[in-house]
Amino acid sequence: MPIEVKERKDIPEKYKWDLSKLFAGDDAWEEALAAVDSYIPEAEAFRGTLNTAENIRAWMDFETSVSRKLYNVFCYANLRTVEDGRDQKAQAMMGRAYAKMVMVEQATSFADPEILSLPEETLKAYTQSEVLAPYRVSMERLMDKKPHTLSAAEEKLLASFGEVLNAPSDIMDMLTDIDMKYAKAKDSQGNEYEVTQAGYINLQESPDRELRRNAFMSYYDGFRHHINTYATNYAANVKGDVAQARARHYESARAMMAAGERVPTSICEGLIESVHNHMDAMYRYVALRKKILGVDDIHYYDVYAPLAKEVDVKYTYEEAQEMILKAVSVLGEDYCNVVRGAFEDRWIDVYPNIGKQSGAFSSGTYDSSPYIKCNFTGSVDSVSTIAHEMGHSMHSYLSKQAQPPQYAHYTIFVAEVASTVNENLMIEQLLKQDISDEMRLYLLNQYLENFKGTLYRQTMFAEFEKIAHEMYERGEALTAESLCKVYEDLIRLYFGPEMVIDEEVRYEWARIPHFYNSFYVYKYAGHFR
Repeated sequence: MPIEVKERKDIPEKYKWDLSKLFAGDDAWEEALAAVDSYIPEAEAFRGTLNTAENIRAWMDFETSVSRKLYNVFCYANLRTVEDGRDQKAQAMMGRAYAKMVMVEQATSFADPEILSLPEETLKAYTQSEVLAPYRVSMERLMDKKPHTLSAAEEKLLASFGEVLNAPSDIMDMLTDIDMKYAKAKDSQGNEYEVTQAGYINLQESPDRELRRNAFMSYYDGFRHHINTYATNYAANVKGDVAQARARHYESARAMMAAGERVPTSICEGLIESVHNHMDAMYRYVALRKKILGVDDIHYYDVYAPLAKEVDVKYTYEEAQEMILKAVSVLGEDYCNVVRGAFEDRWIDVYPNIGKQSGAFSSGTYDSSPYIKCNFTGSVDSVSTIAHEMGHSMHSYLSKQAQPPQYAHYTIFVAEVASTVNENLMIEQLLKQDISDEMRLYLLNQYLENFKGTLYRQTMFAEFEKIAHEMYERGEALTAESLCKVYEDLIRLYFGPEMVIDEEVRYEWARIPHFYNSFYVYKYAGHFR
């Protein structure tokens, strides 16, 4: 059953992340923000000097240092906003941090065009020099960008649009996490339950089908009433992607995003093709779910329903910690000691609270501990989510131990490997225990759900993004109806003939925040290929 969602002030401190490892408090953050202004004249002093290996090295040292300090400021403000989106002070902090970031990007935008204006042979020689050895890969990546780097004036202009281009993501977060309201959902006994972002999936996992259905109808009715706003907002995000790609002379927005991680666009194409070739496995799973649930028709509100009817498993956060530590023990004592320290040192913001951003993520900077945001409800999936995000955090922690700041940030394309490995270790550890057949069925279903969610669902999301961007690139309008039609068609394709497609399904795309980090989602599934 759903957990009670409290005000943040009513949640004990031990279940909140400790941001003092980033800044002692808001006053310390204000001092760091004010210091950003001094970076502008320091950057300007490099203009016109970036023509020797020594000067380029000095610039890259400066840029790395500034980026490091600036991201500390940005990350702290972002995490404060996540805690409670209604907090006007936190919102103002985030806005000010973003404005400073754009200001610095504008002030430093001259550097890449200036370096790339050097003869190619000179650049190659500098790249191989001992002076620039710590930045050899950075130089190679910079040279890769040469066909897509504009003049200094044009780069400065593009940098000025950074905050505007991020606006659709901010609007989506505020509309979904703060402003959206849902009607209460009744179960088969007439009991009423609050429908919230944090608690929706928990309601969908209820064995009471009437509650699942009513929660499903309530939840997507909220999106239906705002679907034109969501469509306009998402269209603005797509238009921003395409405008940047065209300005930088990429053949498509997808090509621009792929180039940033030095992967070919064929990876995404191949993933979609591979999944299409194995839809029969997904269709069999839907049919099996229908059979085990014993329903005449399977609806979208049945896809999270428990298949083991006699299992109602809930774990405390403390139990979840022990489960995760046991699961990752195969990775060694050093790894486990860091994970244990993460729990003790409050890397994790554990429970949902009113106004808190939905979902989960791992964040942090080179100078701080990693930070994990989750909305723990006690379910196996909720425990698995912490294991998943701990995989990200450990990847970041270990990368910082082994790499200098310019190389510690790994590409998103490989990021989901560590996280999904932890999820699988979690389930495998539970399956090895002496458990009942019903519990084994419950866990195997969770395993299948993880696989379905990571491979099939994320690929479906990727295909939605691909289609939406291609539509706009062809000159087609992205309207509420056209986007809903694309999504409904994909649901039919991915879930197969057994699934009854209720009208509400077509609005699901509107609730996916990852769509505002374009061409991110396929990377969850990409490493399966």
